[in-house]
Amino acid sequence: MSISTSIDQGILTIEFDRIGKKNAITAAMYQAMADALRAAEGDPAVRAILIRGKAEIFTAGNDLEDFMQRPPTAGEGAEQPPVFQFLYQISHASKPIVAAVSGAAVGVGTTLLLHCDLVYASETAKLSLPFAQLGLCPEAASSLLLPRLLGYQRAAEKLLLGEPFSAQEAHEIGLVNRVLPVAELHDFALQQARKLAALPASSLRETKRLMKGADVSLVEKQMAEEGAVFRRMLVAPEAKEAFSAFFEKRKPDFSRFA
Repeated sequence: MSISTSIDQGILTIEFDRIGKKNAITAAMYQAMADALRAAEGDPAVRAILIRGKAEIFTAGNDLEDFMQRPPTAGEGAEQPPVFQFLYQISHASKPIVAAVSGAAVGVGTTLLLHCDLVYASETAKLSLPFAQLGLCPEAASSLLLPRLLGYQRAAEKLLLGEPFSAQEAHEIGLVNRVLPVAELHDFALQQARKLAALPASSLRETKRLMKGADVSLVEKQMAEEGAVFRRMLVAPEAKEAFSAFFEKRKPDFSRFA
């Protein structure tokens, strides 16, 4: 499956476990994460959620080969493509989510952090949002949430250029709570999750709801618009050129597209 999950001491741990493929995410992995988050929502034994990768890498983002074989299409609820089910579940989770990021966090590996409550990164973490480079548009309501967090110009730099940025910069702009040595990251994030799990569950749920409540409908609307544009751009010539260049290990040429 390449996603490992476990529940211990009130904490659901969701771990990217496909190191041989740089933790690139397949449709099956999105489905596993969506199912785990959905189940956690109704499970009183789960009081906090921890999302992590490996020390070497968080995730390289979408597995492009799998992604092209199973492109996301329209759908509602359980009929939605797995990626959209996952984005819905993580953006609507009522229980606190902690993320531990080490190494590369590409695309959704960065946008999912916008829906986590506490984010910790190792000194080796490199975040990037290369949607435009692939002829696509942002997802996970990042086109709404990132400008709010960073301000328009800094968000534009991240989303338009798509260049990697460091854990330290992510901390400075407010996307990451703390930067730690690689060897300390996962234990520290786990301890923070345990602190949350020991607190009154109702207090955490209500505090999170009050902080995020006013934005829920805006996030849903933005995700829906991003999804529609994303699906349209996925079959456009620019995306086809970007994906072909990736598989052929060459630089894409967008000069012939207006």
